[in-house]
Amino acid sequence: MPTGQWYPPEWPERIRALAAGELDVVPPRRAATVVLLRDGVPGPAVHMLRRRASMAFAAGAYVYPGGGVDPRDDDRLVGWAGPGRETWARRLGVATEEAQAIVCAAVRETYEEAGVLLAGESVDTVVGDTTGDDWEADRAALVAHELSFAEFLDKRRLTLRSDLLGAWARWITPEFEPRRYDTWFFVAALPAGQRTRNASTEADHTVWIRPAEATAAYDAGDLLMMPPTVSTLRALEPYGSAAEALAAAEHRDLEPVLARARMEGGELVLSWPGHDEFTKRVSSTPHDGGERR
Repeated sequence: MPTGQWYPPEWPERIRALAAGELDVVPPRRAATVVLLRDGVPGPAVHMLRRRASMAFAAGAYVYPGGGVDPRDDDRLVGWAGPGRETWARRLGVATEEAQAIVCAAVRETYEEAGVLLAGESVDTVVGDTTGDDWEADRAALVAHELSFAEFLDKRRLTLRSDLLGAWARWITPEFEPRRYDTWFFVAALPAGQRTRNASTEADHTVWIRPAEATAAYDAGDLLMMPPTVSTLRALEPYGSAAEALAAAEHRDLEPVLARARMEGGELVLSWPGHDEFTKRVSSTPHDGGERR
């Protein structure tokens, strides 16, 4: 039965080219994405964006706010609350300066794409309202790279609240993709007083949806998603509140998931280790259109 699994038609050809040594592997770019949670009945909902059909990567797919690390995200220290950078480095499996960059990217991208800011005037407060012309001017300057995130925090005299984030998973784009990302997935609760909005030029629709509803729509082929998105939603289904999910994040395995391709019985087999539901089998004969799960 077909699902809403995002599967570009050019993948089989690119996999064959990689296997034949005819494809250069692009180094993955560091990235971060945040699953915003909002408590409700019977359980928390997640905030998702649908990428515009015109986008070169994952067009039409439902995703979470996120994006690549800005080189300036780790060029100087920022006001910081919660676990220290060294603690985050151990949790994320990276160097200390990389940890700041990844956490900053998670907070910055959430603000740029959803208008939600995980920062406050002190180590135990959170901004209550990010609407207004002055906030929008700063957000637009961040998007245009006219203002670094560190400069934004300094200008607003804000402290980044790293304690509001929980590291959930890490996925790396397959080696045969022309655009590759090494992405850390985080969970966070929507701060009191703030609200999401579609602030991204890359999305044409946003929605709050319970994880079980989203995966049911994916299973029915109604929502297009990439494997890490679906995997995150399925893992969040058992939790009855955002606080429960954040507490569970501390024990999540952050071993990176990287898709593998192999030949098996005349077929190309594409698989994500530990995630059998996403396995794809494609005929090894080019252009015959054969594909099955």
